[in-house]
Amino acid sequence: MLYKLNMTNKQFDSIEPVAYKDFASFGSLEKDLEHLIAQNILGILFEDAGLMPIHQEHQGQPMADIYALNEAVDLIIFELKRSDAGEGAVHQVLLYAQNAGQWRYAQLQEMYQKYSKGVEELNEAHKEAFDLEQSLRVENFNRQQHLVVIGSAADDSLISAANYWKSQGISIDFLPYRIYELASERYLEFFALPYDKHRNPADEKGVLFDTNRTYIEDSIWYMMEHERVAAFGDAKRFVEHINVGDIVFFSHRWSGVVAAAKVRLGRVRADDAEDALYRDVEFITPIPHRGTDPKAMPFKSVKEITGKSFYWARTIKVPYLSISEAQKLVDKLQLFLE
Repeated sequence: MLYKLNMTNKQFDSIEPVAYKDFASFGSLEKDLEHLIAQNILGILFEDAGLMPIHQEHQGQPMADIYALNEAVDLIIFELKRSDAGEGAVHQVLLYAQNAGQWRYAQLQEMYQKYSKGVEELNEAHKEAFDLEQSLRVENFNRQQHLVVIGSAADDSLISAANYWKSQGISIDFLPYRIYELASERYLEFFALPYDKHRNPADEKGVLFDTNRTYIEDSIWYMMEHERVAAFGDAKRFVEHINVGDIVFFSHRWSGVVAAAKVRLGRVRADDAEDALYRDVEFITPIPHRGTDPKAMPFKSVKEITGKSFYWARTIKVPYLSISEAQKLVDKLQLFLE
């Protein structure tokens, strides 16, 4: 809940709750909420969560809105509701879970390949995404299902239904959202588990950032030679998650971390010729040069130094690092590269 702080004689002395709305208040469709959540579920709303999306609902399909796998290959099922949905929404997602519980690996793989528009084996993609030593056995996929219902914080019947089934041993969580209108601007308040943990956007952080080797081999040299951190095409928005003062570690697929740099003052800029967004950086480790095979700290070493497991299958490798964790990795990387 958002509260306005009131002052008397330059002292805070009372709080006033601010009225909130939901998506239906603006005539928006449920599909609008789904797209908003799907586009931001990993980068912002669940910033430290390792979730591998494998399917997003298409119009007319009797399926939940989003399906994802966690590192243990449990299936996470998301159902999104824009306004008052009532307990019927929980019954609906329970039916989705019942159906999904019968899916075998082959069906999950077909869903993933349609979603990713590729032919990569699901277990191999999962292995790489979570940097596992070996791919998990196909019979381990989807042994458990976890349900997440996202809806308006004002929907009491939906909250009660979710709490009831949770008390009956069903793995289900209700995540509320609220929308506020302040000074003609609209703000989304979202409560991610656990404990609504989010890093303060004002804090400097460390970010492992992909060099785009999968799609454009020369992207790394574009960044190194122009002293930029950049993202391309559909992934351009991830540059906007990086702030001035952040330390960026350049993650080169199949190799490791090849360099580190600090984001300089200045705004996010566009390079239309490259279909890219970028920020200017100042390198704080040796810079690789075109025509050489860049020396790289293996991803395994990065995990050992930071003590973290990362989700590698995206432009930004979550979780973020605190600035002290980032500086520790910089020190180790400098010694390694020199």
